[in-house]
Order: sequence, then C-alpha cells, then structure tokens
Amino acid sequence: MSIKNTDQAAPPVTGPDGSDVDKSLGWKLNSMFGIQHILIMYVGCVAVPLAFGAALKLDAHTVAMLINADLFVAGIITVLQSIGVGRIAGARLPIIGGATFVQAATMISIAQQYGLPAVYGSMLAGGVIGMLLAWPFSRILKFFPPMVTGSVLLVLGVSLVSVATNLVVGTADSPDFGNPSHIAVAAVVVIVAVVVSALGKGMLSKAALFIAMIVGVIICAPFGMVDFSPVADEKIFGLIKPFHFGAPEFPPMGVFSMSIIMAVIFAETIASVSALSEITGKKMSKGDVARALTVDGFSGVLGGVMNGFMDTVFNQNVGAVKTTRVYSRYATGFAGIFLIILGLMPVTGAVIAALPDPVVGGVGIVLFGSIAVVGVGTLKKVSTADTINSTIMALAIGLGLMTKFSPTMWDRFPEWTHSILGDGVILTAVTALVLNLIFNHTSIADRARANRREDKPVQYSAFM
Repeated sequence: MSIKNTDQAAPPVTGPDGSDVDKSLGWKLNSMFGIQHILIMYVGCVAVPLAFGAALKLDAHTVAMLINADLFVAGIITVLQSIGVGRIAGARLPIIGGATFVQAATMISIAQQYGLPAVYGSMLAGGVIGMLLAWPFSRILKFFPPMVTGSVLLVLGVSLVSVATNLVVGTADSPDFGNPSHIAVAAVVVIVAVVVSALGKGMLSKAALFIAMIVGVIICAPFGMVDFSPVADEKIFGLIKPFHFGAPEFPPMGVFSMSIIMAVIFAETIASVSALSEITGKKMSKGDVARALTVDGFSGVLGGVMNGFMDTVFNQNVGAVKTTRVYSRYATGFAGIFLIILGLMPVTGAVIAALPDPVVGGVGIVLFGSIAVVGVGTLKKVSTADTINSTIMALAIGLGLMTKFSPTMWDRFPEWTHSILGDGVILTAVTALVLNLIFNHTSIADRARANRREDKPVQYSAFM
C-alpha cells in the first residue's frame, strides 16, 4: 500500500449516518457479534434471578427456572427491539434487552409481604400500564430528570449490597456465617474482576465479570464448594411453565410499586436509546422512542406470565456498540435468538443456579456497587447550587436509606402502605418524583426561587 502526499486539505471526518444499522452482516458475522454481546451481558442478566432467589431462599431448581425464564424473556425483548414489529413496537436499533436490577428490591419486598403470585401479578399489571403509557410517557420525560433517576439508582445499589453480603458471609443464624474461606473466594472474584476490567482491552475488559466468575468456580471446585449434581436431573430442552407460582394476584400497592418501577425503567431506556442514536447516527423520532418503551412494557407482561423479569436496554452493550463500531441491529437480533434458545434449555439455568454463593456474591458486590456509582454519576448532572434540588435529593435518598437500614420501622403503619414505605427504592422514587413536580413544575417553585433572589447575602465578621 502506497501513501501519497498531497497539499490538499483532508476531508472532514464524519460520523456514522445511520445506514449501517439496517445492514445485515450475514449469518456468520451476525452470529459472532451476537455471541459477543451475550458474553458481555450474561452475568448482569442472570444476576437478577440469582439475587432474587437468594433473598427469598428459593431452592436451586426454582432459581434455575427463574434463570431460564429471565433469558427467554430477554431474548424475545432483544429481538423485538432490534427487528421491530411494524409501527407497533421496537426501536430498530442494536439493542440488547435484559433484566434490570431496578426491580429487584421491590420484587423482594412484594414477595415478602404478599407472596410470589403477587410479585408476578403486579409485574404483569405494571407491564400493561407501561404499554398503555408508552406513547404519553415519551412526551413527559421532563418529570423524570437525573435528580429522580440518580437518587433511585444510588439507593438501589446500596440496598442490594446487603444481598451480595449475605451470599458471601451467610446469614447470622447460618453455621458458616463469616467463614474466612468464603470471604477469601469473594475477594479473589472481586480482585480478578477489577484487574481484568482495568488492564484488559476490548472484549477481554467487557467480559471481566464472566472471567471472574469462572475463576471463582475453579478455585471452589477442589474444596467441595461446587455441586453440579442437580444439573443431571434437568432436561437439555424444555418449555417454561406459565404462572409457575400459581394464579397471579394483584394487590393495589404492589401494582402501584411495579408501575413506578416501570416509569424508572422508561427513563433509563430513553437515555440508552438516545445514546445509541448518537453512536450509530440513526435519528430517532418520538414514535421510535415510544415503540422502544412499548417493548419495555411488554417485557413486564411477558415476565409476569413466564415467571421472568422486566427488561431494559443493557448499557454495557451500548458501550460495546460504540467500541466495536458494529452498528447492525441484525447482530443483536441474532443474540436475541441465542438467548431464547438458552432460555429453553433447563440445564443452562441449573448450571448457573449451582454456582457457589461466594462467587455470586463477589460478582454481586461489583455489580451492585457499580449501580450506586452510576447513580452518583447521574446525580452529578444536577446543580447542587440550587438548594431546592439539593434538598429534594437529600430527602429522597435519606428516606430510602432509612427504610433500608431499619426495615421494620413501618410495621405499625397500615399494611397497605408497606409496599411503598417499606421499600426504600420505591419510597425514594415517589419522594423525588413528587417533590420535583411540586418544587420544579408549579408556581411554588417560581415563588421560592424569587424569594431567594430577593434575599440579601449574610455578612459574617472576619473574627467569627
């Protein structure tokens, strides 16, 4: 290859124009990049049912079923978002859908108060409400600013760390509570994840948690901490039974809570879709955004029926699209097909469910901590110089964490209030949302800011 010298100015560098999004790479490349996307999202996706099952002390077979349902729903949602359904649903972008941790704490709270049928009934109803509100919501995003979503993510991450802690050290009544070997395994998992993520390049860095999990299993195996015997009892292929836990139940406060979670998921998806639009160069209309939200809502319906979870756009895969510059939505469509196949293989769920608790806990510490970090990053977009916004954030986060650190403080209140007051994530979301509406979108806000402008600065003595 020869290089020619020229005195002419170089043409301006331009970004993608969106045309690559709709180009298929052929089944071989689509498959290769689809598998790459799965490796990036897999641990984060299956960690939701693992954390949910651990918090409720579900048996290994049930957790395995939840994992299969999780993968199955994620596959369908990924295909719908990538390929689309006419003018009804789908963003038609290279999207990987997967279970979001935003719902985990709320689902655990509903299960502890009402039972598992209520969890999936509330999810189903929240999904229906989400589908009905997808188009209007795309026009009212201003009511869910970073102040609201950031507060929720921060409290969520801190709240879920306790789940990871219990997996590592056990519960206080457990004979293995605080076992040094378990803590050591979790520490190795965390160290491997950090080192690979920091020093690895490209795909290696993005698969850090997956690699850390494998290393953890290898370490545990010689010490008898790995038991894959239940895997032998599972079929290679099998269908997921709808409403596994019985007929769905719809407690009003449970439905309200899951509807709030759906609104938070909507805000998260809009941010991710906007980022993908910028990365790929494909412009998105309000209709495109609404169709993306419709699929989010459908994930709640499908998850409620198939014992799965609500899905959102996986941000780590958005980062992969930016890094690899593979913009084709057909690559993620293939990933969705592979996820569906994995979801129909009970043996897959059994293998994941058999992972040692310290390994899952170590991965969870990194995942849940990163959620809190994302929340902090989101809150940095809010000006703390505005005392109204600062007070709203302080109160929302304070109430949410207060509930987390003292979960029985609301026991003497009416039972119907427990789904909101007893769930730190929901309490944070409702507090931030309501106060934001009052103090930033009504005449009260104008009056408060006018009063502050009229206040004269206080003069302090130099000797104080």
